[in-house]
Amino acid sequence: QVQLVESGGGSVQAGDSLRLSCATSGRTFSASDMGWFRQAPGKEREFVAAISWRGTSTTYADSVKGRFTISRDNAKNTAYLQMDSLKPEDTAHYYCAAGSPTYSDYPGASPARYTYWGQGTQVTVSS
Repeated sequence: QVQLVESGGGSVQAGDSLRLSCATSGRTFSASDMGWFRQAPGKEREFVAAISWRGTSTTYADSVKGRFTISRDNAKNTAYLQMDSLKPEDTAHYYCAAGSPTYSDYPGASPARYTYWGQGTQVTVSS
């Protein structure tokens, strides 16, 4: 059974940092893109960041560029999202996603690129 389990969310003040983790099990995703998405109340799910299978390529939404950093440790089957300088508009439910094996060096931003999804973790940033 494939599982993606996010952790690390919480309630913080504006300007604080959080590090989200996404632990995978049930199969290996070492050849797949990994991505983070978020959904705020009343809004559609939006792309946050993605990383290629080897971790050599990353892409970010403009709203988080320079503040968030995505990384992965294939030996631990885990992806991370370091979030710095958090803003109230970052408040959302954050989801980890994994794609099918592609060995691509161009990680995708479209949800359609991803086959497996976690249940998410809540991030709340107050001003």
